[in-house]
Amino acid sequence: MSRLDFTPYRRTTVGFDKLFDLLENQVRNNAGDNYPPFNIERRGDDEYRITLAVAGFRAGDLDITAQQNLLVVVGKKRPEATQGEMLHVGIANRGFERRFELADYVRVDNADLADGLLTIDLVREVPEAMKPKKIHVGGQPSLEVVKDASKDEGQSDAA
Repeated sequence: MSRLDFTPYRRTTVGFDKLFDLLENQVRNNAGDNYPPFNIERRGDDEYRITLAVAGFRAGDLDITAQQNLLVVVGKKRPEATQGEMLHVGIANRGFERRFELADYVRVDNADLADGLLTIDLVREVPEAMKPKKIHVGGQPSLEVVKDASKDEGQSDAA
């Protein structure tokens, strides 16, 4: 079992305790549990997709629960009626619970099951009140939302 030691970072940072605890708990809890296999994909600046391989599960066998900063996917396998005696069982016939820690303001946008793959689309939506604001000194009392600097540079070069 691998152990992460964040002691040097804990000594020089303030307010990141929750992040370090989260990373240490993930290593401790997920050591050896790889069922069902999954992918996490970044599809844009604020869009993500989690894909779980859930072959043999139907939509009614899956339960997806989104709470604040936590996404829980539970699969409950129903008993299969077999026609004869099983000589070899190589297809996993077990339930599972997979947890994903979500960042602030990340919400589930959509979930779909097709071809044995469960896809869960996630979107990060930062509230307008939480976005950085440009504060003008002097005559103008209004606040403006700060624009992305990389997009502004491309526009100013063209002018």
